[in-house]
Parts: sequence; structure tokens; C-alpha cells
Amino acid sequence: MDADKGQGLASAANRFTTRSVDEARAVLSQQFYDMKLDTPSAQDFELDADVVVLGGVTIGRMSFGASIRVYVPDLEGYHVVAPMTGSFSIGQGRAPDTPVSARTGGMMNPPKSFRVGDFSPDCDTLTIKVDKAAVHRQLEVLLGRPAHRNADFSPSFDISQGAGRSWAGLARWAALDANSPGGLLQSPMVRGRIEQTLLEGLLLATDHRYRDALDAPPLSMPAVAVKRVMDAVRDNPAEPWDANRLAAVAQVGLRTLQEAFRSQARMTPMAYVHEVRLQHVRMALRVAAPGETTVTEVAYRWGFAHLGRFSLRYRDRFGEPPSRTLAASRSLARTG
Repeated sequence: MDADKGQGLASAANRFTTRSVDEARAVLSQQFYDMKLDTPSAQDFELDADVVVLGGVTIGRMSFGASIRVYVPDLEGYHVVAPMTGSFSIGQGRAPDTPVSARTGGMMNPPKSFRVGDFSPDCDTLTIKVDKAAVHRQLEVLLGRPAHRNADFSPSFDISQGAGRSWAGLARWAALDANSPGGLLQSPMVRGRIEQTLLEGLLLATDHRYRDALDAPPLSMPAVAVKRVMDAVRDNPAEPWDANRLAAVAQVGLRTLQEAFRSQARMTPMAYVHEVRLQHVRMALRVAAPGETTVTEVAYRWGFAHLGRFSLRYRDRFGEPPSRTLAASRSLARTG
């Protein structure tokens, strides 16, 4: 069907547009939850949405061009809304509705139903489904101990400044980058890191049952545990390490691990991973035979998805660009 004439559903990668309320309801129910969606001004209605799934986090950026009402009878996970323009209200159960806008985001907790109303026609919003189990796992990683109860988020949080603004900005970038050819989210490793950052950031940017525990100073970590992490990285540098896996190796919470690396190694855990991998990249470039490989191939092999940042990091570490290291190895091979 011709999407430019407003007929039917157009989908390019994770982008959806339609002027049909029924088709919009079907698409959003498939991407998020079964829902009731209607509008008092169907003639002005037009869904424009970008959707990206990052493991346990589904991010939608969407506008409707009209006032809408939404009702979700069964909320399976946590749900976050963060308008970029316009405003609307959200509510759960018998609690009073909470207004949300470009300054105030909203949070909804499972398993209660939720509703959306007072949706301004000019509203362009982020709507984000977060898997309940994924939040719980990340919470336990941050705490370094079991969490026996759900997070129970407060119904609103500030997205105009500080951590809330940073979190909403990252979610917006992810929704838009998903449809960028050659964008960073094409890399599975980057997608995994962004998912983890969104989960961790949500717990650090909002109020919930474990907020005070997360704000408490991290426990001290013995040097032997730091060495255990370093040994694991050196023994298996090509593993898809992230901060969560490193904390599991150390058998401590993520905040404790990060503080221990800062105080004992003068770097973050992931900076140490990058340092070990840079050494392997340099070794591979120095021993490469003429025509055997390229800088890009070696960088990707060792987990560096963004070549621009990799080149800067390599130059800062070794005082020359990686291409010069490779050229020197080829020159040496010819003269040898």
C-alpha cells in the first residue's frame, strides 16, 4: 500500500507509519502489549514510530498527530514514558493520574493495568518496555546480593536534568540509531552494552525501593579479587566481557568492582579490558604478513566496533596510528 497517501502500514527496518488506528493498534500490540487504542479525531491520526529491541529493553519513539487514549489491561514488565515534546497523563489502578512532559518522565510497575490520557496532538514521546527479570538481574548485580522484592519504582522522575536527562537521551539515541545504515547498533556487542547501560542507568536515575541501598558507599574489595578479574581477562581477552560479567568473576557487586579498580588499578574494569585488547591488536598488526589483514579486520576481531574511537585510543596508547604499525610490519617483511 502507498504509505505516502496515508494508506496501509509502511515499515522500513524498525520504522512504522500508518494513518489507520486499527493498524497502529496491531503494530503497537505486537511490539509492546495487547492494548486498546482509540482517538476522538481519527481524521488527524497518523502513527510515526521508530522501534528497537535491545534484549530486555524495547524502545519506541512515536507520535500520533492527534489526541489518543490507551488502555493496557496486563502490564508484563516495567514501562517508562519520556515525552520529548507535548504532554499526557498516565495512571495505574485506582491511583490518581500522573502528568508527564518534556520535564517529567513516568514509570509504571507490573502487573497492574495502565492507562494513557490527555495526550496532546503535538506529543512526540519515548515509550519503553523493560523486562522485569532483566531489571531484577541488573539490580542484584549493582547490589552484589540477592534482591528479594521488586524494585517498585516511583511514578515519575526528572528528565530535564542530571541522570534522568542522560538516560532519556541515551534511549532516544538508540531509537533513532536503529534505522541508521552502518550505525553502532548494528554491532551485537554494542547493542549488549547499550542494553546494560539502560538497565543500570534506569536504576540509578529513578526512585525505587532499593534507591538508598544503591546510594550507600560500596564495600571494599580485596586486591586478590581485582587480580582474579585481571587474570580472567588476560586468559580470555576475546570473550565478550562487560561490567556485569567481570563483577560475577570477582563475586562482588558492580559498584564495588568499579570502585576497587579505580583505587587499585587507576582505571575502570572495562578500560582494563580495552588495554589488554589493544596490546593484542598491536601484536597482530606487528606480525601481519603483507596482504594478510587490515586494521579494520584486526580491530573488529578484538571487539572494537567504532573504528574512529579505536584509532584515537590506539594513537594515545602507542604514539602512532594503527595503520603505521601495520605498514611498518609490511616494510620489515619486504626487507627481510
